Amino acid sequence: MSQPTSQTSPMVLIAGPCVIEDEGLVMEVATELKKQLEGVHVQLFFKASFDKANRSSIDGFRGPGLEEGLKILGKVKDKLGLPVLTDIHETQQADRVAQVVDFLQIPAFLCRQTDLIMAVTEAAIKWNRKVNVKKGQFLAPWDAKNIVDKVRAVEHKYHAKQKTDLYLTERGSSFGYNSLMVDMTSFQTMSKFGVPTIYDATHSIQMPGGGPGGKSTGGKRENLEVLARAAFAAGADGLFMECHPRPEIAKSDGPNAFYLEHVGEFVKQILEFRRLAQTFPKLLPEANK
Repeated sequence: MSQPTSQTSPMVLIAGPCVIEDEGLVMEVATELKKQLEGVHVQLFFKASFDKANRSSIDGFRGPGLEEGLKILGKVKDKLGLPVLTDIHETQQADRVAQVVDFLQIPAFLCRQTDLIMAVTEAAIKWNRKVNVKKGQFLAPWDAKNIVDKVRAVEHKYHAKQKTDLYLTERGSSFGYNSLMVDMTSFQTMSKFGVPTIYDATHSIQMPGGGPGGKSTGGKRENLEVLARAAFAAGADGLFMECHPRPEIAKSDGPNAFYLEHVGEFVKQILEFRRLAQTFPKLLPEANK
C-alpha cells in the first residue's frame, strides 16, 4: 500500500486575464490577485497573452503585440514582484520572451510543433525558465509523452545540467461541435511521465466558436467549480484559471473567465481538495504502478 503524500510545496497557480487588453487592466488584476492570495499556500504566476494568435474571427482582439506586451508584463514583475507567464506562438519569439517571462507556455493547438517545443526548451535552459505545454484538444493523454520526450531530447543535445521545469496542462478534449470534455484519468496518465500536471479550469469549459455567429468563443461558466474540484480529486498538481473583473466586457474568453473578486476563496477551496487527494492512500496495486 502506498503511503499518503504530505503537502510540502505550494500549489502552482497560473491566473490572470486571457489577453493584455491594456496596462490598466493588467495592473488591476495583478494587484488584486496578489492581495487576495497573500498568505495562501500557492506559487502564483500572473498570466496574460501579448497576442492571441488563434482567434475565431479576423475581427477578434489579439492584444498589444510582443514588445508592448513584454513591457507591461515586465511592470508586473518590477512593481508587484510577481513572476509572469505568457504564450509563445512562433520559434523566433522564444528567446526574446524568455528574457522577461518566468514561465513560457505553448498553446494547445501548437503542442505537436516540434520546432516550437525545441525553441522554447532551448530558451528555458538558457534563461532558467519554466515551461508549460497545454495538451491539445485532439491529443490523447498518453500521447503527451512525446512532448516530454522532445523536451528531454533538447536537454540531452545541450548537455543541460538539470531537467527543464516542465508542466503538462489538461484543458479538455474535443467532443463534437462547440464542446469539450475532460478525461479525469488524464492526470494520472500524464503524471507517470515524471512531470507535474495542471488543470485549466477555464478553457476546459469553453465552447469553441460557440459565441454569436460563430465569431467568438462561448463558455459554460456554471461548470467551472465542479470540474476543478473533480480534477484535484483526480490528482491534478496545479491550477490554471483566467479571471477578469468584468467578464461581460472582456475582449477575449469572457464567457468562461472566473470572476476576479472570488479567486482567493475559490483557490482556498481547491487547496482543500488537493490536500485530501494527497492524504488518502491508493488501495489498488494497479494504481501504484
